[in-house]
Amino acid sequence: MRKWLWFNALSLVMFGAFLIFIVLQSIFGWQVRNEELAQYGQAADSYWAYLGTGHFVEAVFENWESEFLQMGFYVLLTAYLVQRGSPESKPLGQKDRPEDYPEKATSHSPALARREGWQQVLYRNSLSIALLGLFVLSFVVHLFGGTAEYNEQQALESGAAPISAWAFLTTSDFWFQSMQNWQSEFLAVGALIVLSVVLRQHGSPQSKPVTASHAHTGE
Repeated sequence: MRKWLWFNALSLVMFGAFLIFIVLQSIFGWQVRNEELAQYGQAADSYWAYLGTGHFVEAVFENWESEFLQMGFYVLLTAYLVQRGSPESKPLGQKDRPEDYPEKATSHSPALARREGWQQVLYRNSLSIALLGLFVLSFVVHLFGGTAEYNEQQALESGAAPISAWAFLTTSDFWFQSMQNWQSEFLAVGALIVLSVVLRQHGSPQSKPVTASHAHTGE
């Protein structure tokens, strides 16, 4: 058990932190929503009812959407673009690694990596496909959650009739929510790429070795 924990410590800590923070988000969001409902003379939601509201769904998935978009594009772009001096870039002049092709597969390689044809092509691009697929899923859930929240707010404030998800997609509200997250994600990754050219973190694979030159590119 101790060995398993050691081998999986990084993902366990990350997902553990995620669970803590999303529970805290739900608790504080529940309080905020009930304060808003009280201002309009509406009955408070139970905690479990709150988890199904547009208020919570929109807040969660508009952030997930930007995270998966950023990571999906980051994985894809680093396959083709380089940044001199950054460990986040592949080495200058490197095109494709021989290990990326089925003829270099061994008995220890994943089964799909040893196959020819569309299955092997799909597997070669599976990471970016999965991340961008999660972006699309999060985008759609954000859209429907945002529509529900928008309609409720309009009903509370002015008694306006609800609009469709398609209509909400064309509003500035929806795109403002998305853009305020998208821009921050690309800023953060861009800052990591550039700062890692000259700055170091001992022991981290996201950093070059402390003694490496600023021009050294790649891990």
